[in-house]
Amino acid sequence: MIRSMTGFGRCQLAVNGRDITVEMKAVNHRYFEFSARLPKSLNYIEDKLKALLQEQVARGKVEVFVSVVHQKGAPVEVSLNETLVASYVDALRAFGRQHSLPDDLTLAALARMGDLFTVSAAREDEDQLWQDVAAAAGQALQGFVDMRLREGEKLAADLEAKLQAILSLVAQVEEKNPETVQAYRERLYKKLEELLADKKVDEQRLLTEAAIFADKVAVDEETVRLRSHVGQFRSILELSVPVGRKLDFLVQEMNREANTIGSKAQDVEVARIVVELKSELEKVREQIQNIE
Repeated sequence: MIRSMTGFGRCQLAVNGRDITVEMKAVNHRYFEFSARLPKSLNYIEDKLKALLQEQVARGKVEVFVSVVHQKGAPVEVSLNETLVASYVDALRAFGRQHSLPDDLTLAALARMGDLFTVSAAREDEDQLWQDVAAAAGQALQGFVDMRLREGEKLAADLEAKLQAILSLVAQVEEKNPETVQAYRERLYKKLEELLADKKVDEQRLLTEAAIFADKVAVDEETVRLRSHVGQFRSILELSVPVGRKLDFLVQEMNREANTIGSKAQDVEVARIVVELKSELEKVREQIQNIE
C-alpha cells in the first residue's frame, strides 16, 4: 500500500522523573531530508533520531521537535571551592589577629560568599535518557506512519479513478481511429470521382492510398502500451515499498505515448480526446508528487 509523504505524529511520556514530548511532521520532498529542534543538552541524539526515522521513512522533508522537562526541576550539583574557602579563612583570621578582633568566623558567614560555590547541572545518564526519548519517538513515529498510510489510501483511490478515466479515453481513441480511416477513404473516393469526372475510379489505387493513410495514423501500438502502463501502475500501487519515483517515471512514458497519438491525430475529435488524455495524465503526475 502506498504512503503519502505528508504526516504528523506526537507522543508525550512521563518516565524516570521526566516529561518527554516528541513531535514529527513531514511535507513533500524529492529525497529524505531531516532536521531536529532539540535542547542543547540533547544534541548528541540528533543522529540517532535520524537513523530511527530512516528505518521507516524514505522520502519527505521531516522535522522533529523534542522537549524534556524534569518533573521536580532539573537536578543540579553544588561543589565547594575548598582551596578558596581555606584562603578566605586564613586571610580573615590573620586580619582579626592583626587588629585584635574576636574570632567569630562561622560557616553561615562563609556561605554568604557566593563565589565559593559552583552550581551546575547534574550529569545525566545519556544512554538512559536516549532510551526514554527513543521510546517516545517510537510511538510518535508509529502515529506518523499510520497517518501516511491513511493518506496513501486516499491517494490510491483518487489515482484509480484517474486511471479509469485514462482507459476510457484510450478506448475512445481506439474506437475513433478506424472511423478516421473510413472517413478519409470516403473523402478520397469523392475527390477522385470529381477529378476523373466520367472515368472509373481505380479501386486498387484507392485501397493503396487508404492503406498508406491507415498506417500513418495507426495508434494501436501506442494504445496497447498505454493500457500496459496502466496495468503496471496499478501493480506498483500494491507494493509495500516507496514507489513515488517509479510512478513518476511511468507517467513520463505514458505522456510520450499520448504525445505520439496526438502527433498522428488527423481528426478533430481524436485531437480533442488526446487533450483530455494529457490533462488526466498531468493530474496523475501532480498527485504522485505526494507519494513516498
